[in-house]
Amino acid sequence: MVAKLAKAKTLEDVVPLVGAVALAILAVIIVMALYLGREIFVPVALAILLSFVLAPPVAWLQRAHVPRGGAVVGVVLLAFAIIFGIGSLVATQLAHLAEELPRYETTIQSKIQSLRGATVGGGTLERAADMLQDLSKELDRPNGTRAAPSPRLGGDTQRPAVAPVPVEVRQPDPGALESIRSLIAPLVSPLATTGIIVIFVIFILIQREDLRNRLIRLAGSHDLQRTTAALDDAAARLSRLFLNQLLVNAGFGVLIGTGLWLIGIPSAILWGILAMVLRFVPYIGSVIAAAFPLALAAAVDPGWSMLAWTAALFFVIEPAIAQVVEPLLYGRSTGLSAVAVVVAATFWTALWGPIGLVLATPLTVCLVVLGRHVERLAFLDIMFGDRPALSPPEIFYQRMLAGDPTEATEKAEEFLKERSLASYFDEVAIKGLKLAQIDLDREALDQARMVKIRDAVIELANDLADQKDREPTSGSTEDAEAIAAVEQAEGTRDEDLPSLSEADRLPAWRGEQPLLCIAGRTALDESAATLLAQLCTAHGLGARVESADSLSTKNIFRLDPAGVALVCLSYLDTSSSAHLRYAVRRLRRKMPGAKIMLGCWNSDKDGTELEALRDGANADFVAATLRDATAICIAEASSDKPAPEQGATEMSLQSA
Repeated sequence: MVAKLAKAKTLEDVVPLVGAVALAILAVIIVMALYLGREIFVPVALAILLSFVLAPPVAWLQRAHVPRGGAVVGVVLLAFAIIFGIGSLVATQLAHLAEELPRYETTIQSKIQSLRGATVGGGTLERAADMLQDLSKELDRPNGTRAAPSPRLGGDTQRPAVAPVPVEVRQPDPGALESIRSLIAPLVSPLATTGIIVIFVIFILIQREDLRNRLIRLAGSHDLQRTTAALDDAAARLSRLFLNQLLVNAGFGVLIGTGLWLIGIPSAILWGILAMVLRFVPYIGSVIAAAFPLALAAAVDPGWSMLAWTAALFFVIEPAIAQVVEPLLYGRSTGLSAVAVVVAATFWTALWGPIGLVLATPLTVCLVVLGRHVERLAFLDIMFGDRPALSPPEIFYQRMLAGDPTEATEKAEEFLKERSLASYFDEVAIKGLKLAQIDLDREALDQARMVKIRDAVIELANDLADQKDREPTSGSTEDAEAIAAVEQAEGTRDEDLPSLSEADRLPAWRGEQPLLCIAGRTALDESAATLLAQLCTAHGLGARVESADSLSTKNIFRLDPAGVALVCLSYLDTSSSAHLRYAVRRLRRKMPGAKIMLGCWNSDKDGTELEALRDGANADFVAATLRDATAICIAEASSDKPAPEQGATEMSLQSA
């Protein structure tokens, strides 16, 4: 960073570097403050999370006409009474377990001996271990020392050894005050932490609206309605999420404790409570919770049946809750990416120890929800959220740029589990090509890259050749990018377009390729034409694609008009009406019997403007989406369509 600052010559070069340095310094300061002030920040974090959990019960009491203060104090006291009750129960169970552990020593020793006996070559391994221990002792002996010589029979007699005098240090008996101090000292820190948590929880619940208003002012008060609604929605979602998570984990603990009690594991209540608490730790919490009962089962039972039943209990209940119960309550996910969960667990554990491991996921969820609703904190959602960093059209464009249609095909197949092929082409592929057109307009895309995009789109269309264009009746996807694309297209579901057999088509449309799709100007237009040809083929209408070079005066006479009933001119840039007009004029001369349609895929014009564009170019139809263009082709090819002029007018207005 210092080297970059030294090389910077202009103010524009220095400002970003200084900003990056300032941001790095600020991050270091925040991390140091969180670490050094953990005695304060840990209770505050616990209080914030508890306030989210206790907010719904407080709201329920308020709806029952209980005053705010009374509802808050009553709910908080009840919650901490339950927490203290659970704590005392855990202490009792631990004391009982400590008394019972010596009874299991014989069982453990016998199992170790049986394992040793079952190990092939166990005696050889033990002798090797003894030899290594002897060598280690020899290496650790200080330089210049030797092993004690063996006594000689005929030598000088050794002097008798003098026995050491034992010395015992006795502390004076502590007084009454010292005894009270030693008894109270270990309790001071937990009681102080608990007191801080109680005070903060009550304060947060009572001053909830005031804290919300201050956060609105901090985030920006230029749009009070939107910011207020966003924060209220975020608070409601977090409260619901944490309360549901608490209930699910409590149910998990009850099931585990009951199952262990039926199996016969000692202190089953303790392990149920431990399972409930550790399940807040992502990924490894349930594994840690299962380790203690498994070890105890091996120590209690002389056989192995209790161990097998305990393992089966965890392996059945945990997947059932994770795969069935949680998706029903939480939806698709809690909103965190898998990498964010691991990073958050590592970060908060390094800062705050074991309590940080438990708090990692809830704290990160809070940050992500704030990032989704507060514009200035949007970077938190990008860093830790499970939403894709790039939108589906951006991912499509990026994969086409990279010449990798395989990943785009995988995303398309995920999308097609929820929506139709036409929806994917219009909502993802065409929008991705529009991004390419924007780069072309600002001269950031050269001819070689456009050709690469075209080739990738052709390969994508070939990979999707077996896909039918219809809305799925069932099915779901867990792919984040596909979900985002589906959510963007919500409310735009259309009726399925019919597929035509040869008997359903008019005679002029019964050829192998009655539809001719021609690129208007660039390879990007040819890519869009390829998608339209693929979509029409899925509905039983054969189509072929020609490049933009075929519209030139030199090459247009080489076009084969045989069997062509309709020509579609594909444009992602309709800024030049003259180009559209001249292209239609040349096609009229070459194919006087074919109808011509303008495909204006990147047009933001309304219906009237599109009709004016069609009339100015002297075309028969105009379409703004691939689906509309396909619908026009199906209507024109159908043998039971209305009169040509009426049908053309209706479809043109529909597409506009």
